[in-house]
Amino acid sequence: MDPWAAAAGLDFYGSVYFRRYGGDLQGVMDRLDYLQDLGVSALYLNPVNDAPSLHKYDARDYRHIDRNFGPDPRGDETRMAAEDPVDPATWGWTAADSLFLALVREVHRRGMRVIVDYSWNHTGTAFWAWRDVLERQRASRYADWYEIERFDDPTTPDTNEFAYRGWVGVKSLPEWRKVGRPEGATRGAIEGNLVPGVRDLVFNVTRRWLDPNGDGDPSDGVDGFRLDVAEVVPLGFWRDYRRFVRSINPEAYLVGEVWWESWPDRMYDPAPWLRGDVFDAVMNYRWYVPTRSFLAGALPGLTASRYVAHLDSLTAGIGPSQQRAMMNLTASHDTPRFGTSVYNLGRYKYHANPREDPGYRIDRPDQRSRRIQELILVQQFTYIGAPHIWNGDEVGMWGADDPDERKPMLWADLSYDNETTHPFGRPRHRDRVVPDTALFRVYRDLIALRKQQLRLFVDGKLTWLLTDDARGLLVYERVLGDRRAIVAFNASAEPHEVSVAADGTYRAAYPAGDVVTVAGGALRAVLPPREARVWIRD
Repeated sequence: MDPWAAAAGLDFYGSVYFRRYGGDLQGVMDRLDYLQDLGVSALYLNPVNDAPSLHKYDARDYRHIDRNFGPDPRGDETRMAAEDPVDPATWGWTAADSLFLALVREVHRRGMRVIVDYSWNHTGTAFWAWRDVLERQRASRYADWYEIERFDDPTTPDTNEFAYRGWVGVKSLPEWRKVGRPEGATRGAIEGNLVPGVRDLVFNVTRRWLDPNGDGDPSDGVDGFRLDVAEVVPLGFWRDYRRFVRSINPEAYLVGEVWWESWPDRMYDPAPWLRGDVFDAVMNYRWYVPTRSFLAGALPGLTASRYVAHLDSLTAGIGPSQQRAMMNLTASHDTPRFGTSVYNLGRYKYHANPREDPGYRIDRPDQRSRRIQELILVQQFTYIGAPHIWNGDEVGMWGADDPDERKPMLWADLSYDNETTHPFGRPRHRDRVVPDTALFRVYRDLIALRKQQLRLFVDGKLTWLLTDDARGLLVYERVLGDRRAIVAFNASAEPHEVSVAADGTYRAAYPAGDVVTVAGGALRAVLPPREARVWIRD
């Protein structure tokens, strides 16, 4: 516990959200060699807009990069104050903005792309328009921008009647006002739009980052947007937004956060957002839940055949291009870390922390969990969709749900204290905090394999070849023309032989190994417990 927190009477969870570790854009720039060595093709940045919190979803200003991510916070504050926030003609470039654009240039020079994160549903209470509403109430020029339920009555100075809607009831995140929605509808695949003033602001900020110098060439801008809590913003806005974005950069990637319809039991069917007129993809938590259940045994009873049926059901109503673009993720800033989520079995993202589950394990995941991670990673990198890595998972970082999964990145050239304490004083292992270099190599090898066979793993047809419920075996192929990959999994605790029809000669692509000769029209191999294999036809 930090001494200042103890003096204030705060426990771990009351103080951790106030911690800051000094991360900035220069730090990202300095680690691009690491990311390039890993093999990533795009960086998805959580919000970098100006905001007071650690997570930045409580925007103070959309149009500028957070002042503390650049070299001159005080100077940036002065520059921002001199602008008219609704007039793009007055918007300049702060030191943080300029550093961000330099980062984009360098990322592009290395052949990678940049995706940024915005919430067009709400702001923070420090946002300039919200502050004006608080001060001027009905007289504010932004009075119709927010979901105001009741303004303060100036005739009752001793009572504040002001009431408004915050995202999921969180009053520190006041929501933008939506119009044209069905009566009583606030979330899901509903029609409607944002009020014109907000819509114009959002479009102006979007244009600014897609084509910073305004010359019609978007190569100096960001390459797409991850769009927060997309299911609470009406479809009419998202259609307009897609048309606007694509008018500036026809290749821009739009991925929506479309998640819980009824937590923790049911996720939204994303099909209404994936018909070609809204998003290119969504964050595909729906892929990870059954994959974790089958390959990690998180929920007993999900056999190989039931797993296949579940995956097949997820593609209903979703076109091939959207399936290929889906953001397949094993963890994010909103979930337990990958290793921790397979170390703790049971329902996904349910009581996934020691506050709600006293038995939830927050120490370094064991070797069984490590083997399961590799098993799932093989599926992630050979299945349909775009693999996503939550930064730090590739070096074995661990942590429960928010805030534990947001620890500072683990770097090999820095020394870290051992993890020895539990937030509630319970016994725990003493864990050394060092990068898992073997796991890093797994990620790097799988990324390299995917890049070497990119068209096969992106466009290749997927066919299930074997589902053996009794032995926990699953085999599928990816085929594109005369190119073929066979991917086999043993989810059980015992070694088993697999045999699938094949012709020609195959090489062991993961783990890399010798040539495999097919005999009698079949490829046969013994899979060790909880391991996977990838064979490529030569």
